[in-house]
Amino acid sequence: MPALARGASGAKPLPRAALLTGTHNTPARRASEGRTAAGLLRAGPGTWATAASWLLFVALGWALAPSTLAQVLIGAAALGFGTWAARRAGVALGRPDAGEIVIDEIAAFWWLLLLLPHSDRPWVLQAVAFVLFRLFDILKPAPIGWIERRWPNAVGVMLDDLMAGAYALLVIELWIRLP
Repeated sequence: MPALARGASGAKPLPRAALLTGTHNTPARRASEGRTAAGLLRAGPGTWATAASWLLFVALGWALAPSTLAQVLIGAAALGFGTWAARRAGVALGRPDAGEIVIDEIAAFWWLLLLLPHSDRPWVLQAVAFVLFRLFDILKPAPIGWIERRWPNAVGVMLDDLMAGAYALLVIELWIRLP
């Protein structure tokens, strides 16, 4: 692997063109982008990746229904593989939480959707979950911001999005249960 030029974050970011070609277009790199172009979209790659995760969840939900076990196994695999891929992509990009890395949003939102309470209108809950997840992921209320600073590596990349999902789930549960 070529040496990375040092910068404020430890390495100089790669130009976008390098992300599409050469040694930076590896399976780990593509997987950390969610196997979609979402990681390379300039406007809101995390939001696009969350939308892709939602569509994937719905599509696979129909295919795997009612196998919750299969969905849990997919979610667990996404977390494990996502941590590995985010680490590899972070090293290649020179930044552990580069905007192009979106596997964290995909895996965390999958878990949020999986843990949503059952409803006669699941689309409404899923849409609310989408908005809340993106809000918490962008604003990073405590301890999300602390996690991101404490673990500036792939574990932190994945964990801060899982916390955003946990906050979204908490708000939804309170909204449903409080009179």
